[in-house]
Amino acid sequence: MQTLWQAELTDTFGGQANYCWVNRESFELPADATRRQIVAAGKAALGLTGCRCRTFEMGEGFELRPIGSCTVAFLLPSY
Repeated sequence: MQTLWQAELTDTFGGQANYCWVNRESFELPADATRRQIVAAGKAALGLTGCRCRTFEMGEGFELRPIGSCTVAFLLPSY
């Protein structure tokens, strides 16, 4: 069974998501995917592979804060 995930990358203002611009992508993973697999696939979908990020859990999804960048990414399962 596969789970569809939604990924979005946007700018920040004062540390908060600003949505002046946004890039949205989607990707599929097995329903039993680990946190590491989800984050790696989300970063790949958004073109952040190789970028160091701080990762925070937020309910069923994740928030990624690329280090040295005024951006934030959100990875959320789509039901």
